[in-house]
Amino acid sequence: MDIRKLIAVGAGVSLEVSGQDLVATVVRVRPGGVRVLDQAIFERFLERPAAEWGVEYQAFLKRLGLAHLAATFLLPRSEVIVRQLALPGVAPRDLEAAIALQLDGLHPYGEDEVVTAWSRLPGTPVVLIGIARKSLVERYAQVFLEAGVKAAAFSFSAAALYTGARILSSPPAGGFVAAAGNGQVELYGESQDRPIFSAVVEMNPERAVALALSELRLPPETEARPLAGILPQPVKAPEGFDLSRSAVGYAAALASACPWLGIRPNLLPPQYRAGGNRALIVPTLALALLLVALVAAAAAQPELARRRQLAMLEAEILKLEPQAQRVDMLRKRIQKEQEQILLLDAFRNRTREDLDALNALTRVLAPPAWVNSLEITREAVVISGEIDQAAPLLKALDETPYFRNSEFVGPVGRSGTKETFRIRALREGVAP
Repeated sequence: MDIRKLIAVGAGVSLEVSGQDLVATVVRVRPGGVRVLDQAIFERFLERPAAEWGVEYQAFLKRLGLAHLAATFLLPRSEVIVRQLALPGVAPRDLEAAIALQLDGLHPYGEDEVVTAWSRLPGTPVVLIGIARKSLVERYAQVFLEAGVKAAAFSFSAAALYTGARILSSPPAGGFVAAAGNGQVELYGESQDRPIFSAVVEMNPERAVALALSELRLPPETEARPLAGILPQPVKAPEGFDLSRSAVGYAAALASACPWLGIRPNLLPPQYRAGGNRALIVPTLALALLLVALVAAAAAQPELARRRQLAMLEAEILKLEPQAQRVDMLRKRIQKEQEQILLLDAFRNRTREDLDALNALTRVLAPPAWVNSLEITREAVVISGEIDQAAPLLKALDETPYFRNSEFVGPVGRSGTKETFRIRALREGVAP
């Protein structure tokens, strides 16, 4: 009896960047199979007001009766450095220190601050490590916070595929390689010599697969699989859902639904995480323990009795779901209060910083300079106006403690005896 299959119970949502859009995939996992409940696309989400598409996202989950879910967000694969370290003999409590000693040599970001997350692959001395720029992670975290989107984890494709391939199924024995894309090909594979391999390469698929087979030490004649081919096939999906195009997002949703069945390196800083209170998953853990106990008893019975016990399990699941929903309502209230505290902290210092920047601009653009328009955001200012000589403005702005990297947006024009200008300058020393 496969206990792992019987405790595969849960619902999960993943968020994945596809071009300029954000794709949300929601699944429900049961021992009898996976159901894709729905999929939604939020177009050009970074260009729209966060609150606008955030309301659409919350309505999407509410319609499915899963407004309490916290999502797993897949960082773009090109923005994550994936490494693996073999650390035989290193105790779990010493892993963090051992990884920190080698971290600087694992990424190309130099002095830039980075965020790291890692998990040891079960049954091996290998540690899977994901590394991303801190500025990128915090940018997405802030966008989700402004949109009211609860995020439990920031993950990456290698971790999602590793876990997804082990929910209700097992990866192909003896090793495999899977690929998706044309031109820019995402590769994923496993073998005895290399427990996990993940890469994105720009070349034709045949050459990319040959490269992956070489890295995995697999025979050259090994046939590549699609990424969707290593995942459990859904027993039900909405019309128009294409698993081959959504394989990584589908895998992340599976990992979100049953995180205890795989690895879950989390690049999201703890202060941004939703659903991190262990007490809130007690109903799910209790349900899993109940499943194990009942199935152990059923294993000793004839086939007919076993089927009867499985039917009882499904009934118990339905009975416990209202209790889980009540606990999730409490989690939602706690999360809302935490978000309000974070927002208050973030906004408390904004007014003074904006006034200081405005005072600095007033000194630099003293009469007879004329400002036609002024736009101030947390990241930059954009100024349009007229002055006798526009060229010295860039240096004058950069010499203030409030601006840097000033540049003209478009050519300097002329209006009578004045020069017309449009300048963009990055702000210095402001909180996000």
